[in-house]
Amino acid sequence: MKITFYGHACIGIELSGKSILIDPFISANPKASHIDINSIQADYILITHAHQDHILDVEAIAKRTNAVIVSNYEIAVHFGNKGFAYHPMNHGGSWNFDFGKLKYVNAIHTSSFPDGTYGGQPGGFVIEGEHKNIYIAGDTALHQDMKLIPLRTQLDLAVLPIGSNFTMDVDDAIIASDFLQCEKILGYHYDTFGYIEIDKSNAKKKFFDAEKDLMLLEIGESIFI
Repeated sequence: MKITFYGHACIGIELSGKSILIDPFISANPKASHIDINSIQADYILITHAHQDHILDVEAIAKRTNAVIVSNYEIAVHFGNKGFAYHPMNHGGSWNFDFGKLKYVNAIHTSSFPDGTYGGQPGGFVIEGEHKNIYIAGDTALHQDMKLIPLRTQLDLAVLPIGSNFTMDVDDAIIASDFLQCEKILGYHYDTFGYIEIDKSNAKKKFFDAEKDLMLLEIGESIFI
């Protein structure tokens, strides 16, 4: 499984010959100015919630790639009504796609489109691939429902927000990794703008002291798990 960080809360995942893009917010992120969205491939676009910093580039990328948009019912239908291919889900539900099994799980946050209209309830995703399993938390506070995930799925990686203010912080992310029974964490949703700037060295040290591994990728950097 190849994972690429495109900045903020946008990551790309390649597995089973398919390209999955999550929460594309690239073109308006000055820190990602070197990323050409026209070069990004996507068979599926997964959306955790409707805030602008998670959906900005959905339409441009989906129009070019014919990607299937997967999200909660309200967000998926919103894009379906615009003519895009879509697959609606809701909390606790799973579906077997050609890249693996996808489950839509709880998150504690809000969700509205940039014009203020209702964007359903926010969520995260658990992807069970042929060999590796990954949890993408989306924007969320620390919550007890994270403990439910390892009852069904042994995770190889958890992607967690660490920027605080709008989401949980580094200390809560360490607790989340305990709840998830996953010691490999990819941090995201930090440093994009002033409210969520962090001390990256201190964040890594806190995880190291807790005997866990926090990965903070450069924008455009990839890892394999």
